[in-house]
Amino acid sequence: MIKAENLSYSFPQKDLYNNISFTLEDGQHCAFIGTSGSGKSTLVDIIMDPERYMFDGTLEIAPNCRIGYVSQFSQLDETKAVTVYEYIGEEFIKLQNEITSICTEMETAWDIEPLMEKYQQALDAFHAISGDDFESNITKELNLSDLSKLKDQLVSKLSSGEFKLIQVIKEMLTGPDLMIMDEPDVFLDFENINSLKKLINSYKGTMLIITHNRYLLNHCFNKILHLENTELQEFDGRYIDYNFSLLQRKIELQELAIADTEELARNEFLINNLRADATVHVESSKKGKSLKARVKLNERLEARRIKTPFVDIKQPRIRFVTDNVLEDTIALKVTDYSVSFDDVILEHVNFEIKSTDKVALIGPNGTGKTTLLRDIFQNCKDSIEINENIEMAFLSQLQGEMLNESNTVSDEFFDAGFKTNQSIQSYVINYGFDEEIVNQKISSLSGGEKNILQLAKISAGNANLLLLDEPTSHLDTYSQIALEKAIEDYKGAILMISHDYYSIINCMDYLLIIDDKTIRKITMRKFRKMIYANHFDRDYLEIEQKKKAVETKIESALKNTDFELAKVLSEELEGLIKLL
Repeated sequence: MIKAENLSYSFPQKDLYNNISFTLEDGQHCAFIGTSGSGKSTLVDIIMDPERYMFDGTLEIAPNCRIGYVSQFSQLDETKAVTVYEYIGEEFIKLQNEITSICTEMETAWDIEPLMEKYQQALDAFHAISGDDFESNITKELNLSDLSKLKDQLVSKLSSGEFKLIQVIKEMLTGPDLMIMDEPDVFLDFENINSLKKLINSYKGTMLIITHNRYLLNHCFNKILHLENTELQEFDGRYIDYNFSLLQRKIELQELAIADTEELARNEFLINNLRADATVHVESSKKGKSLKARVKLNERLEARRIKTPFVDIKQPRIRFVTDNVLEDTIALKVTDYSVSFDDVILEHVNFEIKSTDKVALIGPNGTGKTTLLRDIFQNCKDSIEINENIEMAFLSQLQGEMLNESNTVSDEFFDAGFKTNQSIQSYVINYGFDEEIVNQKISSLSGGEKNILQLAKISAGNANLLLLDEPTSHLDTYSQIALEKAIEDYKGAILMISHDYYSIINCMDYLLIIDDKTIRKITMRKFRKMIYANHFDRDYLEIEQKKKAVETKIESALKNTDFELAKVLSEELEGLIKLL
């Protein structure tokens, strides 16, 4: 389907790929992973339209390959008065109407030869996308994704998550040879994530999907492309097995690196001694030869130093800090809050959050979570009461709301109170960025980089109440884990909208769930039971939690250079992976 050989491509400020090669075969479901800003979306753009890009190397795509595409930034056209059925069937209905029109024209035409040719072209196009069965196929896909209730609803009334799934169905139904999706899971609630999983797994064609969703990664793919540090690695098999192979490689490489470092240190010591002797005994050619031999040996040792582009990955060090820690007091109180647009979304909402509570706000797409969070941040309603000692920070899922796209990164941090470019460079390095990024326009950054930038700005403040709207969206898995650690260590209060099961389980004290237009509090135990009953498999999630605990122990063993313990733990981890 696709074959790339020695492909290289650079932006003016950044090298993206260095002689990467990969193949994508018919029928493979391939997850495309890598840290934010590594160039995944750009590579997808190159595949979609190679003529637009000046790259080195070769990119071969099967002749007449039809590509379906779902963007990570889908815009819902609220002015378009079409139903879900009409939207999904748009291409089929258009061709059907064209065929009918040509037939009508042929009934009265003197010369039907040109019309016959047009008719055959339209009919071939209709058959190429399996048009004969499109009505039943639409119904089948809507049923599969649990969206049949939306069939006659206007597209303009859909939530962003529902619209994303409808887009996926629309593209899949035309039967492209290659289906490309760029983070289709962003902002999907638990139910819609499961629906997306069903759609992906039911698709018989070839897929290339950029995703950081740990649940989808573990359940939907039989090939992995991993782009990191300008290089690409491919792996035939499950993501969970690929991740384990990386961990084993990390243990092996760290052990070898320590041995190499010790050997280099010993050799450096001998070189220094020989240099000292050579200075004293200038006439000794024997000592000079020994010195040259040792220097060459050191150069060889340095040259063979292990290159680890897929293990030595730059991870952000996210830290939320506040000097204003409030103990055992109410930070936020909401009393009889209501909000409506065309219809009532939320009504009679009551809850309070203490100054050190970490709370997840969950509920289906389109139920008013973001509106509530924004109203709290703006403190614009009498029903919302903020403690006078609380300072808030807000992370928006609409990244342009909190970041000025026309600013450079440097401008953004000067606005946040930084005084010099050097202090900004030193600060952003901690978040996994290169120094050069300070001169880049925010509009040029990836979705994940923009979210990391929002987190960096929040971290630079002194807020003691964080309002986070889908903070894991667009983040790579390394950044998600770093964010979880930052939340765990934070001393203030957090109210976080999330549909990421892992982040909720790993970080939150309890949840607020939207239910029948109001909000009720539930414990983590009840949340787990709800998830087991309605969405995810209990055994899988419990094994996942055990797996995470073992991975944490391995990480600790590696920090202490206890490689024997790390190897024993990796065997335990392998046993858990087999259960998955």
